[in-house]
Amino acid sequence: MDLRRFVLIASASALLSPAVLHAQEAGDWSGFYLGGNLGGSEPDSRGASRLEFDTGLDGRYGDTVRTAAGGDAFSPGFCDGAAGGRTPASGCRDDKGGAEYGVRGGYDWQRGRWVFGVLAEYTQNDARDSVSGFSTTPAFYTMTRDLDHTLALRGRVGWTAGARGDYLFYATAGAVRAKIDHSFATSNAANAFAPSGDDRAEGWQAGLGVERKVLDNFSVGLEYLYTRVSDDDYRVRVSRGAAPASNPFLLVNANGTDLRRADEDLEVSSVRLTAAFRF
Repeated sequence: MDLRRFVLIASASALLSPAVLHAQEAGDWSGFYLGGNLGGSEPDSRGASRLEFDTGLDGRYGDTVRTAAGGDAFSPGFCDGAAGGRTPASGCRDDKGGAEYGVRGGYDWQRGRWVFGVLAEYTQNDARDSVSGFSTTPAFYTMTRDLDHTLALRGRVGWTAGARGDYLFYATAGAVRAKIDHSFATSNAANAFAPSGDDRAEGWQAGLGVERKVLDNFSVGLEYLYTRVSDDDYRVRVSRGAAPASNPFLLVNANGTDLRRADEDLEVSSVRLTAAFRF
């Protein structure tokens, strides 16, 4: 059983189980809370990932790397994932999702059945997103990014339901900062490769959730969260190394070519079980 299925089953059990509440306190969601989350995440792939090139080293991407004969050096194409070998026929490994867990704290205000809140959350992530290109030599070039952790500040708005107001259905959105670990791999042994870039990225999150009080001061819930961060700083400089001057990466500018991902945004979807102690 994968983690996301476990989270859904565990959440359903907790949300549907009988609650042990005092009727006069069940509907009061106001106050501070501390808790955590546990779930699974998957990178969102749109199936159009590729590498792009700056052959003139002028900061403008979208150039075609050409061979000495004028052909497209990357005519074999690109794939969404990590290359399995030097040619497209080797296939590409799918992007990888994984477990995530974290801690959160916040404050809720209740006005009638409406609940307004703000929360801060730290989450340790394990989602991997790769893209690969294939050259005519043949060789592969793979750029990978791993979402390490996120720090978020979000607001939320919800509506209580149930005879005692012990259910809270809500929407949440806010800002997020992420740490992303980058790596580069290639079977090209002729050129030299120098990665550069920042491992910090910023963006936003949005999601939906349901929470239920199972004790006067303890609630559990199920939450879907979409994360999008701008990861546009990482690139790799391809220079001469042991390659001849006629190498495709050197034909426009003898200092080399910069390459980066064409899809600058990292997008991740998460499903998580939440729990909170309320004060």
